[in-house]
Amino acid sequence: MRTAAHPFLFVGCVELRQTLDMHALDERELMHRVAEVPADSVFFHTFGYFLRHRPFTTAYGNDFARWAALEIGDRALAERLAVVDPFAFPTVEALREHLVTILQDHLRARGGDLRVEFDRAFHFQRSHLVEVELGLAATTLAEFRAGLAAADATAIYLHAVEARARGGRRAGDFAEWLRGALELPALAERFERIDPYLTTLERVRGRLLRLVDRALEEERG
Repeated sequence: MRTAAHPFLFVGCVELRQTLDMHALDERELMHRVAEVPADSVFFHTFGYFLRHRPFTTAYGNDFARWAALEIGDRALAERLAVVDPFAFPTVEALREHLVTILQDHLRARGGDLRVEFDRAFHFQRSHLVEVELGLAATTLAEFRAGLAAADATAIYLHAVEARARGGRRAGDFAEWLRGALELPALAERFERIDPYLTTLERVRGRLLRLVDRALEEERG
């Protein structure tokens, strides 16, 4: 059985949110605000959506699509925004540019003059994640499987979403450890292929567990 020299430490997180003094009452304002808000606000409303909606699947995929559908009632725009997979972009700035382009094209074609009351406005936020040690560590694949099954869902977000999207570790923490510490490049590559877009963190966990189970069966011969 392979044993890693450096254990994998499972870490969860708590999200501390900050509401910015920026909002949008219609789609044109949304376009302008998306173009100018801090990058971590764009991150919050796209990648961060997975953390806030972790118990269930949602058809929207990000806060912008959800607002367009539920508050503005513009299903066409909501559908265009909902199909944006944030993991398909190399940087948050590239993601921002794509979102602005969608809004520009939509406004050019359809207008978008409907304004909502302030309490239904899109209010921009950003957040800071505080890491929380979970007391779970692994040095073998079997121990990793146990930790992955037991860890809080926020650990799945931190290691599989946050690390890939903002941490600069495009493979994610799980895949990096499997490749570097346990020397399991094939399993690491399968982990990298899993995209959390339009699913839940629990479903992501389930897919990862199935991959580990298959690898453990192969290891046993």
